[in-house]
Amino acid sequence: MVRMDQQLKRLEVSSFEIDNSIVFNYFDNLPASERDEKLLRAIYIGVLALMEDRISAFLSKTSNELGTELESLKMIFDMKKELFYKSSVKGMLAEDEIAEYLNQYFIEKLLKDKAVLTGNIAGNISKNKTGDIVCEVDGKPNLRIVIECKFDKGIRLGDIESKEIFTRKTDTAWSQLLEAQANRDAKVSLIVFDISLVDNSILKKFENVGYIPGIGFVVIVNSQKGDYTNLAIAYMLARDIALNAKTVELDKELLAVLVNRIIKDINEMLSIRTLVHSNIENNKAILKQLDKSMLLMEFNQQYLKKFLTDGTLTKEDLLNYYQAEDVRDKYSLIEKEIEKTFKT
Repeated sequence: MVRMDQQLKRLEVSSFEIDNSIVFNYFDNLPASERDEKLLRAIYIGVLALMEDRISAFLSKTSNELGTELESLKMIFDMKKELFYKSSVKGMLAEDEIAEYLNQYFIEKLLKDKAVLTGNIAGNISKNKTGDIVCEVDGKPNLRIVIECKFDKGIRLGDIESKEIFTRKTDTAWSQLLEAQANRDAKVSLIVFDISLVDNSILKKFENVGYIPGIGFVVIVNSQKGDYTNLAIAYMLARDIALNAKTVELDKELLAVLVNRIIKDINEMLSIRTLVHSNIENNKAILKQLDKSMLLMEFNQQYLKKFLTDGTLTKEDLLNYYQAEDVRDKYSLIEKEIEKTFKT
């Protein structure tokens, strides 16, 4: 069934069949156009797994015992955990999971957006494949958001103030954001890191979601827990920019003020949500703060959209944005409702 072409360094497999419910169900749920690519990827990942003594020994030891659903799930979980930390595989797994998460998110939110894997395809820059996922916004192929997945502790922030020009070129968050945007002709770029595989220089600066003015968004996810909430938040902010930015000269400093305040409020909201789960007794105060943060996020996003549409904010707009009286009035009603609910 297997033949080795030594001259071409190629493995050739004649036609074969697999009678396995797990394999069948996986490929049965895939579109026909994706099955060939996924089969090649499965073989590649499987070979890498077999190269590892521990996994190889495990498979050998249990080859006659596997078969129950529980054992199959345990094997898949152990293999996924083992492979996740291998540099040759973790990036590929990250791209698949992030694209799948985004496409499911688009369906749930009734968006016409589409996430397409592009990590194996060269872009506008010759022989350059930077930009792992391209998202077509609102069904428009020419309106793009690009996402670079970097599950790698070796990638530092690399802000321009501290960049040493005369040292050897290395990838950084800054360089990858700029390169991905140029290579994929995108309006906005995002770079995604995993909480367990990110350099401290990035984690200290951006705990959940961060915005580098004129460069792009930095996102921290927890893929081992399947938590991509921060990605959804960053994507929707990037989507607002992509849809509403006009061909006018934007005041980048003012844009940075708007976006960074939104992100500050988002980060505060996320930390409060964690408290809700861990401290039930403080729910009353936490819910007030959570609702306050949500109102602030909507308020900030409203002015961001106006700024991106008009290219500026009037003095009256800036005054209203600074005073935020509308938010205060809305919060007063919510605060009363919370007090009333907890009394009953």
